[in-house]
Amino acid sequence: MIQKYHLQRAAYVLLAMAALASCKSKHPTSVQPGKKSTATGIAYNQKDGFQVKKFAGQKAGPNLVFIEGGRFTMGALEEDVMNSRDNRERTVSIQSFYMDETEMANVHYLEYLNAITRDSSEEVVKAALPDTTVWANPMSFNDSYVTQYMRYPAFRYYPVVGVSWVQASDYAVWRSNAVNNEMAKGGAPKKKGGGFSLKRKSKAVEEPALAEATSAAPAKPSLESGMILPDYRLPTEAEWEYAAKALIGTQYMDENQINQRIYPWDGSSVRNPKKGRKQGQMLANFKRGRGDYAGIAGRSNDGAIITAEIYAYPANDFGLYNMAGNVNEWVYDVYRPLSYQDVNDLNPIRRNGYMDDAKTYDTKNKQSLIDDKLRVYKGGSWNDVAYWLSPGTRRFLDQDSATAMIGFRCAMIGVGRNK
Repeated sequence: MIQKYHLQRAAYVLLAMAALASCKSKHPTSVQPGKKSTATGIAYNQKDGFQVKKFAGQKAGPNLVFIEGGRFTMGALEEDVMNSRDNRERTVSIQSFYMDETEMANVHYLEYLNAITRDSSEEVVKAALPDTTVWANPMSFNDSYVTQYMRYPAFRYYPVVGVSWVQASDYAVWRSNAVNNEMAKGGAPKKKGGGFSLKRKSKAVEEPALAEATSAAPAKPSLESGMILPDYRLPTEAEWEYAAKALIGTQYMDENQINQRIYPWDGSSVRNPKKGRKQGQMLANFKRGRGDYAGIAGRSNDGAIITAEIYAYPANDFGLYNMAGNVNEWVYDVYRPLSYQDVNDLNPIRRNGYMDDAKTYDTKNKQSLIDDKLRVYKGGSWNDVAYWLSPGTRRFLDQDSATAMIGFRCAMIGVGRNK
């Protein structure tokens, strides 16, 4: 009888939910604005009048995954063994956004180089070339990586490296135009010679949002049309950390969470705890100890001595791959050791030297490395120990520098939806 009662209650609840879902709101929305203005009563879309085009909501761009926003505790959860004290715990909120499910791969960057080679200046093309010498080491035989890692087909879906923060930002500018031009053509194949131009010098760039990119293709639709996507860009440090922790997988019953996360997965171990064929295998690509990059032959559960393919390890609860290990990733923020004290608690970001000018640091006497060209990178790499796999750890490098341990992925604002 009790079971029958519960089944009846469940049926009533489902019927009520269906009835509510079928009731259309009488109020206009961004997706259904109505036929006329609620402010003036004037009809939309009249000849020479105010145009309100049909809009079905923002589409997810290629390779993007929706990240539902919320509040989380940002900061380092591991013991601060580096004694940097530059990412103390604090509560912040992040607006919903989109992020690439993978790091950008060599094939993606080669597509970019091919496009700008056709219709950009030699100076722009040279500025975009990755530094393949990042693999070179006089004390290691990495010669084959120097000559083959970027272009040999076997490395197509390995993460691109040797790319500076400025180059990654330039790529995001080009990608925004490439995707929107393709959408404007309805996905039709490009005409011969129809590439994309990047009309700026990378070295002079400080903020990618101010960059200018033009296209040889027809002018793209207006922003008001809803037919184009917002710009691709590098994620902020807060967005990246929020997406990496993926605490959506730890919650239950309203706003309760079972646990925090040291890594992008549950638990304090870097091995897969689930029973089965993959039990005990590493959940990320990292350096296990001095001289140990992958384990032994036949039991190489790390699976990669250097980088690995961008889908090689399990995704986190947001569906994002390699948010720990493989390669570190550039984020938008300028580095400051006290960002956790200064930034806003809503969509925090550190821009240049605002509230903490570079001139206050003693660089003249080489007592400090801090300036406005230092950018944060996060996530750990194939060449890092497990400590750096924690999303709360952070390091920095000059925005024009590149290494074999840093790549990137892009993000995009999520407009018109919270879930």
